[in-house]
Amino acid sequence: MKITVIGTGYVGLVTGTCFSEMGNNVYCIDIDDGKIEGLKKGIIPIYEPGLEELVTKNQSKGDLIFTNNLKEGLDNSKICFIAVGTPMGEDGSANMQYVLNAARDIGQLVNHDLIVVNKSTVPVGTADKVKATIMKELEQRNLKLNIEVVSNPEFLKEGSAVEDFMRPDRVVIGSSNENVIETLKELYSPFTSNHERFITMDVRSAEMTKYAANTMLATRISFMNEIANICEKVGADINNVRQGIGSDKRIGYNFLYAGCGYGGSCFPKDVKALISLAANKGYDANILKEVEALNNQQKLTLVRKVVDKFGENLSGFTFGIWGLSFKPETDDMREAPSVVTVNKLCDLGAKVRAYDPQAMEVAKKYYFKGNQQVEYAENKYDALDKTHALLLLTEWKEFRSPDFDEMSKRMINRIIFDGRNQYNKEILREIGFEYHQIGNGNKGS
Repeated sequence: MKITVIGTGYVGLVTGTCFSEMGNNVYCIDIDDGKIEGLKKGIIPIYEPGLEELVTKNQSKGDLIFTNNLKEGLDNSKICFIAVGTPMGEDGSANMQYVLNAARDIGQLVNHDLIVVNKSTVPVGTADKVKATIMKELEQRNLKLNIEVVSNPEFLKEGSAVEDFMRPDRVVIGSSNENVIETLKELYSPFTSNHERFITMDVRSAEMTKYAANTMLATRISFMNEIANICEKVGADINNVRQGIGSDKRIGYNFLYAGCGYGGSCFPKDVKALISLAANKGYDANILKEVEALNNQQKLTLVRKVVDKFGENLSGFTFGIWGLSFKPETDDMREAPSVVTVNKLCDLGAKVRAYDPQAMEVAKKYYFKGNQQVEYAENKYDALDKTHALLLLTEWKEFRSPDFDEMSKRMINRIIFDGRNQYNKEILREIGFEYHQIGNGNKGS
């Protein structure tokens, strides 16, 4: 099947590549000429495990084509996916500019019946706007074509996006057209041998499903952070509490880890977008507002612990930072707790020596560009040289079992502020470390 994917960002590139892996002829379209030329040379603009190998393999077979020529992509294409960005607007709502631009371009160029699939995360009602935009362009061209607009939200996790696409928990299709549903079922059949994973519903429910899923997960994280903060006040341990409640099958263990806040391209943006969407309909989404507010506060948790220990004037202090990306297995620092933490430490006069396996170039280029108080280390131990404490912000695997003797030799003080609760406090206490967790009522154990 010939498929067109508009947008070669995180969602579009993974989507197009995985479809090509199953033998489809996929045209990935982008208006960024530099990105297209880079992709043709095998330069992947994002870090995602397994993606580079699949891009190279399928490009060499001719099943994956990168171009800025949308007409070439649309010619004889049966399905066109819109997978462009929906960045947050000033009022918190999703900016639909790029989605509607893509729809307008389709309407100006398509010459045959087409299934248009919204893969971007979009507000409820977007499918109607996309179809209206396409039909308006066709009307100006005096063309009568059958254009079906479908919602097919993505549920990819950064760091495991290829695996998620290849073995999805579910594929949600929003459409009332049985022929369209059968076509998409055929397209997704290599990924959904278990037919219960292919879920169909009306378009608006599919659009809402994506926001509901992300805001539910964000709510669980903020809820556990709230409980962790209470644990610190009453002398309880959030790790024990998590075991106690996670064993309840109605709750489960996933997304019950306390920490220094969530980040990334989805949760913060989607929580804000759903709050804005509700407000536009006259509904006050109080729970989601609190989820967002608590998360913003939580990103400063480790800084508050540092200030409690060293005071508000941090001039003359240097802190090691392990982890800059918002989660492991990605170089994405959008809305990452590290950005808030590092900037606040610098505002208080501190110097920072940071290490991350993937995100340091992104940090240098965008988030801490020109900040002379931030240094970058070649490895995790170099980041600790003559530091007064370590702040662990991202739970990369290489941070799980460090050489504590080597750490002791490098650091001025054997102090760890752990934003991801990675270590055993009893063991650290025995070897002479002062260890500060999130949600542990025994401060500085």
